[in-house]
Amino acid sequence: MSAAAVADVAVIGAGPTGLFAAFYAGMRGLSVALVDALPEPGGQISALYPEKVIRDVAGFPAVKGRDLVRSLVEQVLPFRTEMLLGRQAVRLDDRHDGRFEIGFADGGALEAGAVVVTAGIGTFAPRTLPCGEDFLGRGLTYFVHDPAELAGRRVLVVGGGDSALDWAEALQHSAQVTLVHRRDSFRAHRHTVDQVLAGPARVHTETVVEQLRGDTRVSRAVLRNIATGRLTEVGCDSVVAALGFVANPGPLLGWGFDVADRKIVVDTAMRTSRPGVFAAGDVCTYPGRVPLIAVGFGEAATAVNHAAVRLDPTASTFPGHSTDTLVAEAGVLI
Repeated sequence: MSAAAVADVAVIGAGPTGLFAAFYAGMRGLSVALVDALPEPGGQISALYPEKVIRDVAGFPAVKGRDLVRSLVEQVLPFRTEMLLGRQAVRLDDRHDGRFEIGFADGGALEAGAVVVTAGIGTFAPRTLPCGEDFLGRGLTYFVHDPAELAGRRVLVVGGGDSALDWAEALQHSAQVTLVHRRDSFRAHRHTVDQVLAGPARVHTETVVEQLRGDTRVSRAVLRNIATGRLTEVGCDSVVAALGFVANPGPLLGWGFDVADRKIVVDTAMRTSRPGVFAAGDVCTYPGRVPLIAVGFGEAATAVNHAAVRLDPTASTFPGHSTDTLVAEAGVLI
């Protein structure tokens, strides 16, 4: 690749929202450069949850994360999309001709007529289990990359959000699962909570992990009930600490956007405070936004349609339905 790539639209972030934005820009006949600091597309799903079953994407009763990403990548392939993976965007400069220059950490650059930021939560690090760091890699993990490796084991899942409940539900039929949560209610989807509570998993609420014990690997956990102080020891071969993440948006917040709660403020057209720059997905915020993949898909289409008009003021924001578009194997006819 040359030092300066050129595209109609630069999409910053190759998670599900970014992949759909790249696809939709292709549907509008625009060339796209899809940028991500990670070495593969899929964002947080590919990095952390490739085997997690996702149930809240329209058209998929249940789909593994890696399969959803694979489908989104296949959707992009017929179009003029250059994937610039393993490239961190560190600056966004206005050019004198109204276009933009995106600078990369490795010194390269990208020129684009419009920008759609779909960087999600940015970089992320797991919230640690304070009493368990000595067992990291020796039974304690923060991510489940292959659920089959936990089959038949005694698995302690710690947390009360979607990830913890998803893993408890997915593993409880192949492993002996104990779920521990410090509160008496869960933040996860109600359906998943009901599945876990109705299943074979043992559930301890208002409980924390006081200590992990073992020799070369973890073999036991001491649990403490917050209300009573009572200590209980349970056997465990593996501990999945799904306690959430500390997110870092990186250099994005220094690019001159209006920001609220470390997210980029957008209007109903997904426009940021910088003309020609749009944002979609969990990187953006507006009143009443719900952080779902399905919501990000809609935001991506809105952002791209308005970016298309930015590039060509004679174009229509609404380009017509996909049933009126022929995607040929060798190209796109619109």
